This record gives sequence, C-alpha cells and structure tokens, in this order.
Amino acid sequence: MAATHRIAVIGDWQSVMGFRALGLDTYPVTGPEEARETIRELAKTDCAVIYLTETLAKDLGDVLDRYKDAVQPAIILIPGREGSLGIGKANIQRAIERAVGADIL
Repeated sequence: MAATHRIAVIGDWQSVMGFRALGLDTYPVTGPEEARETIRELAKTDCAVIYLTETLAKDLGDVLDRYKDAVQPAIILIPGREGSLGIGKANIQRAIERAVGADIL
C-alpha cells in the first residue's frame, strides 16, 4: 500500500478557506511568524506540499531558502486575495535557470 501525503495551504483566512472544499488542509495565519512556525511543524509530518501565499512568502526568505532544495515539503507560492506579487514566478524562473543553465522563460 502506498503512503499518503498531505497537502497544506497557509495564508490569510480569505485566501486559504476555499481550498478546504478541495480537501486540502488549510492553515489560516495572521502573520509571518505564525506561518514560519506552521511550516516548521508541517515539515515534521507527512505533509508533502505546502502552498504558501506570496504575501507571507515575501517575509519568509529564510524559510524558503531552507526548504528550496528539499524533496519534502515542497513549498509552492500562490497569489493571495491581493493578487500576484510575482514572487512565485521569479522563484520558478531561478529554479529553471539553475537546472538548465539559462533563462528559458
């Protein structure tokens, strides 16, 4: 039997609660410090993917750096209710540049 892994969404209440209907674990937080602690706790569990709003991610560079090369959990940035800040796209672009040695986007 294959192991099952959880998917979590961290962000402000309005940004994350819609994901609950999809069956994802939602963690509404009020600020970066609470998000940092939630990520730390989730990383100790069977959580394979953490979706994190860009609004929080902009203040969590240390956390993103810590897990950027980890197999688990993968931290994926998503726009919050305010819209995209472009951080997620920039992170993907840097990862592609590291992988292929050139900017292909």
